[in-house]
Amino acid sequence: MSLAATDEGKITDADRRVAARDLRSEIRAGRHDVRTTGMAPGMVQLNLAILPRAWAVDFKRFCELNPKPCPLVAMTAPGDPAFPKLGPDIDVRRDAPRYLVFRDGECTDEVTDLDDLWQDDFVAFAMGCSYSFEETLLAGGLSLRHIEQNVKVPLYITDINTETSGSFRGPLIVSMRPFLPGDAIRAIEITSRFPRVHGAPVHFGAPEMIGIEDINAPYSGEPPVINPGEVPLFWACGVTPQVIVEQAKPPICITHKPGHMLISDLLNTDLAGE
Repeated sequence: MSLAATDEGKITDADRRVAARDLRSEIRAGRHDVRTTGMAPGMVQLNLAILPRAWAVDFKRFCELNPKPCPLVAMTAPGDPAFPKLGPDIDVRRDAPRYLVFRDGECTDEVTDLDDLWQDDFVAFAMGCSYSFEETLLAGGLSLRHIEQNVKVPLYITDINTETSGSFRGPLIVSMRPFLPGDAIRAIEITSRFPRVHGAPVHFGAPEMIGIEDINAPYSGEPPVINPGEVPLFWACGVTPQVIVEQAKPPICITHKPGHMLISDLLNTDLAGE
């Protein structure tokens, strides 16, 4: 279902949920295996981490201790691929376009479903994603450079340490978006209303203050274009768990491929103010 306006010129929440389910059906059928950026407008897209039960307690605690980069929205029961809180038909084994497989901390494979990898002790974690607050920023009249240029948002490794839980420890990863000062204030105000999708920035201005030596050399994504007078704003990023997993070295961990998110039945407005 495409999100064309109704006869009254308004797209309803029901329309948005139907469109989200249609997109999940396309993903599950293998007909959509590319990024979900800009798709399913109005709906919450989620980061994923899937771990054996023996590692799940520490990871859950890690999320609780580090809600900025790991805003936990839902988790599954051990061995159960369903996320009933996120949608009645969601199956985490098939409903993200692409997954990364980490073994002993190293990314060893990229797959489009988990049918051959699923274990009866797996616990899946769904965490809030910046796509939700980006949509709200755009609706508020702010422009986002990486979207205008159709490139990945730049990510950086900081010298800010996350709170440790068991073997899970390491640096905070941030994403950066530049704004003129007045727009930067507005962006902070808007995103502060969405703590379950990373919330307000963790830093703005001088990148060297958080250990970023060269803002033109991101860890991931394209080098940014920062125009005269603009200030960089840095948000905690959902890629942080992938870097943490690389250091923790569980025997197996599966995540979404960055940009290839799990589409839920939750509206972005459902997470506002929580």
